[in-house]
Amino acid sequence: MGLFRTICAISGGWGSHGVERIKRQAFYANNRGHGSGVFDPKPALTAGEGRLGVRSGTGRDPVVSGAFFVQAGARGPTGDPPTCGGPDGAPSSSSRKKWDEVRVTSGSSGADTGFTALHLVQPTEGGVPRVVADLVAAQAAAGLRVVVGCPPEGFLAAAAARAGAEVRPWRATRQPGPALPGEVRSAARIIDAVRPGVLHAHSAKAGLAGRLAARGRVPTVFQPHAWSFEAVGGPMAVAARGWERWAARWSDRIVCVSEAERATGVRAGVRATFRVVRNGVDTARFTPSAPRDTAAGDGDAPPPLAGLGRDGLDLDAGPDTEAAPVVVCVGRLCRQKGQDVLLRAWERVAREVPGARLVLVGDGPGAASLRAAAPPSVLFAGAVADTARWYRAADLVVLPSRWEGMALSPLEAMACGRPVVLTDVDGSRESLPPGHAERCLVPAEDPAALAAAVAALLRDGPGRAALGRQAHDHVLSTFDVRLTAAAIADVYREVANAPHPERREPIHQ
Repeated sequence: MGLFRTICAISGGWGSHGVERIKRQAFYANNRGHGSGVFDPKPALTAGEGRLGVRSGTGRDPVVSGAFFVQAGARGPTGDPPTCGGPDGAPSSSSRKKWDEVRVTSGSSGADTGFTALHLVQPTEGGVPRVVADLVAAQAAAGLRVVVGCPPEGFLAAAAARAGAEVRPWRATRQPGPALPGEVRSAARIIDAVRPGVLHAHSAKAGLAGRLAARGRVPTVFQPHAWSFEAVGGPMAVAARGWERWAARWSDRIVCVSEAERATGVRAGVRATFRVVRNGVDTARFTPSAPRDTAAGDGDAPPPLAGLGRDGLDLDAGPDTEAAPVVVCVGRLCRQKGQDVLLRAWERVAREVPGARLVLVGDGPGAASLRAAAPPSVLFAGAVADTARWYRAADLVVLPSRWEGMALSPLEAMACGRPVVLTDVDGSRESLPPGHAERCLVPAEDPAALAAAVAALLRDGPGRAALGRQAHDHVLSTFDVRLTAAAIADVYREVANAPHPERREPIHQ
């Protein structure tokens, strides 16, 4: 059985009929007039290219049935539309925008705004969409035309719209399965309509459907955000590794968020041109104290931990409260993030640090089993809109992942001045400040080591404070999202300006 059939059969269990549908779709998608006479890569983009302000159309592209785009109004500090006031065309400080109007509309084509980046994304909840949302905001502010293809439900579509991107609905499930042929067709239609300078596919599912839809006819950047073969075992892991090796031919660049993630891909046999671009954090939002405009906007909103305590317990005492220290874990409740390991470690932590409380922030498929296993000192906040408030309420932030590329949550926590305890998976060592690994890094799936590290830091208030200050400075200097956006712009220049022969190899069974 060929590789492509193996991937489809294992993931969906739906036999040769579905495989043939995908093969026909891949052939159809690659013969829709996207030859060298139609696709025209744009010149090298610069930070000030394009314009900052109202985005009110779909560029030069025809409107596709079922598509929609976002029209957003931007207002500066005085309420006036922002302008690109810098001498080099870059936004001046007065042009920093705050989106105060978002509406989804449909209509005819508008003016071309310059280089177009198309982000194809699934999932739409968790760390990946937060990374994409911050990148999209930075790209839109720099004047790029940014289009996001993603499921309309969830965090990402709304966040991208607020940032000034056009949002195209791409209805795709998180896992491969019987819907894959239709998802490939839908991705191809979006590519046809948008005609991007670069297709940027994020995570395994969008990487699968996006590269099948494009197959070399558009400069393509794939960003795994942790390799798919790390999430599965047995025959599916074999198939996933085989797919990543095979699909690398349709990836002009593979962007990894850490050197460790790149090395994992190389060890798996993925032969590609790699670039390492570490995740970035919006350092204006994730701060040790709430920004003044955010605090004013909250009004009389209760503190994050108000109402979560059991039997009237007040958990909102704030950081560095020795009587009732609070540990926060932010992440999707699923096997990858390892909250089950944290619960096994928590029994020892609770014995050694009386009164300590653990708050799990997030939702996901593991919620029910985690709730059933949790002792009374573990509380569940559910999905929240503003994770920054939860980091600030914590004495310590923990993420016990089984695998990652480079997790976003620890970077956000450190930007908020909080120390972190992480498992030693891809990206963790690279995210920590120099000298922190000894106290803040433990082996994956080792509850005893995790408990020892957490309890030791909870008993050391001055040590936590020092680690938190160092972590904050480290993120400001190394993980600002603007550095990430600039590095991604360099990748786009490379692929958009390089010779790009068409690669329409047949898909062999």
